[in-house]
Amino acid sequence: MDKKKGVDDTEPGPAPSRPVDRFGFIKTEHSNSPEGILKSRSTHEHEREERRIRKWRKMIGVGGSDWKHYVRRKPHVVKRRIRKGIPDCLRGLVWQLISGSRDLLLMNPGVYETLVIYETSSSELEIIRDISRTFPSHIFFQQRHGPGQRSLYNVLKAYSVYDRDVGYVQGMGFIAGLLLLYMSEEDAFWLIVALLKGAVHSPMEGLYQAGLPLVQQYLCQFEKLVTEHMPKLGQHFQDEMINPSMYASQWFITVFSYSFPFHLTLRVWDVFLYEGIKVVFQVGLALLRFCHDDLVNLPFEQLLHSLRNFPEEATDPDTLLPLAFSFKVSSRLVELDKEYRKKLEGPSASSSSKRFQPLKSRVMSRASSHVSSSPNVSKK
Repeated sequence: MDKKKGVDDTEPGPAPSRPVDRFGFIKTEHSNSPEGILKSRSTHEHEREERRIRKWRKMIGVGGSDWKHYVRRKPHVVKRRIRKGIPDCLRGLVWQLISGSRDLLLMNPGVYETLVIYETSSSELEIIRDISRTFPSHIFFQQRHGPGQRSLYNVLKAYSVYDRDVGYVQGMGFIAGLLLLYMSEEDAFWLIVALLKGAVHSPMEGLYQAGLPLVQQYLCQFEKLVTEHMPKLGQHFQDEMINPSMYASQWFITVFSYSFPFHLTLRVWDVFLYEGIKVVFQVGLALLRFCHDDLVNLPFEQLLHSLRNFPEEATDPDTLLPLAFSFKVSSRLVELDKEYRKKLEGPSASSSSKRFQPLKSRVMSRASSHVSSSPNVSKK
């Protein structure tokens, strides 16, 4: 029995009757968002964007061939340009280059295909259930059993088989969905592997493991940062009994890909993939700082609503990100990480060594086990 049948039988769907924005999301009735402004750019701005794209193409080379060399020679230029935003037409390729996922893909030919056709996944029904909830207003994912939903299913199922310790958690769908808008299934899968297993930055698999241990840690750290950078707001949160788990969990679980304007999400991901998880802390602090004067005067229910529904002007990336980068949190996060670990019971040596095992050997070992030891591998 083909367990992918639930998402493989393509059904024709009606063409969207409502206009979509440049990212493929159906527009709302009243759209005064920056997206509408983007379409009215002057010729001068359009030419400036073209020059920017040419600079990026020269920087990365054909198929990314010059990227590593350029990063070594001019890291500050790369960082500055990424913070300004990666050109949308190059975003998928650059994300793969800065995340380290392109190297994983090249080292593991055929592994993704094997994982997709591998029939055993305890998370399969959960994935099918959640697919329609992932970016429901985007045309790529709207058609029931359509190509978008099939691709999303394949990526999530493949990862749930690849890493049974993590399996599948609902928030992973938004990350996979975001990536699929800019790259192929296989590319998206390996980028998720790169993130969760720590190809470039610290491993993020703890965001999705049982009990969400890394989410708990990040929320604890974020609460302390709020108190340190905005003591008046931190005290108000304490008085109203508001803690970060009530509003910030999804910030970390989906890296702002859930419930935030898409043009902001993309800019956050540009920087996040290059600079790491600290960017999520910085953007979270910037959101609170931007709305600080209003938030400190709100009672519990209004406060919680505001923390889940930020005003449009607060989510303008050209305003929010410079404010986010003004928060210097790197060294403090290291200190808070050490403090948090001291409070926890020490992890076993085996789990510690597993976490820091070289990524390449972990990927190859797991891929090999799926190919050689499974009795249920079938052909397409």
